[in-house]
Amino acid sequence: MPDIILGIESSCDDTSAAVISDRYLLSNVIASQEVHRAFGGVVPELASRAHELNIVPVVSEALSRAGVKPSELTAIAFTRGPGLLGSLLVGTSFAKALSISLDVPIVMVNHLQGHVLANFVRQADKPVCEPSFPYLCLLVSGGNSQIVKVSSPLEFEILGQTIDDAVGEAFDKCSKMMGLGYPGGPVIDRLAAQGDPERFHFAKPHIPGLDYSFSGVKTSLLYFVRDELARDPEFMEKNKADICASFQKCLIDILMDKLIKASAQTGIREITIGGGVSANSGLRRRITEEGGRRGWKTYLPEFKFTTDNAAMIAIAGYFHYLNGERAPLDVAPVSRIADF
Repeated sequence: MPDIILGIESSCDDTSAAVISDRYLLSNVIASQEVHRAFGGVVPELASRAHELNIVPVVSEALSRAGVKPSELTAIAFTRGPGLLGSLLVGTSFAKALSISLDVPIVMVNHLQGHVLANFVRQADKPVCEPSFPYLCLLVSGGNSQIVKVSSPLEFEILGQTIDDAVGEAFDKCSKMMGLGYPGGPVIDRLAAQGDPERFHFAKPHIPGLDYSFSGVKTSLLYFVRDELARDPEFMEKNKADICASFQKCLIDILMDKLIKASAQTGIREITIGGGVSANSGLRRRITEEGGRRGWKTYLPEFKFTTDNAAMIAIAGYFHYLNGERAPLDVAPVSRIADF
């Protein structure tokens, strides 16, 4: 009999449920929250309330699309953290209640591990394409920027990470600063496609080792825009495509410089990316180009697996379940997790 895992993801503002049978995806349902757009960022209290409204219909729809009865579930995987505590509490509480009612075990999942393992979600209508171990994952999102060495589905080592802001945060904050809206990443990516990435140049930090820093790039852009607007109040409107293209190139340069260095130091040529920023077209193009030049085998997650989704939680939970891991019913969600 196959192991059928229900995955539940509620770490931020997306409520998601997915069902996998062994490693094959049967369904993946996501309910996004548009309410935050007006505030220029996620409002935690509003997010948790929306999760309460969405969790039951989302799980019900995921099971229905999968053609799976609740009684057929082998286990329930849920995101324990990191994330917004109120949002995580909704998913964790629901997983516990469903576990008790069905008498099936629960498995807790680190949200970041889900992103790193997203390439292992198999789909019946598509060829299997997944990295070999060990591989390097460039994990980039609104809350994290890390280079992770993955030796097995349960063995992770952080080789480098941001010492201040995450790259996704840099995209969002600078988009807001330029009046382009939220979320900033997709807006900047779209405008960058129309601009000249060599037109403007922004300061790049010199951080030793494989760690990142993005706060200085934000400051550089802030002062640049301020000074140019003082000379010409229409500067932003006239040049926003070139500004976005140049800013995006700067961020991607920083990310790729460290990834190239990590590959050279470890000798690992199996390369993946994960997290919300892995949907960025400039980054996807650049990592593919670098892979061709350097003999890497690169793996890009499908766009539907780049954002927060329960399919990645289900596959991570599947590996933990096979390892014999079970979560106690008194487990509590955590906003931060020190260990990867």
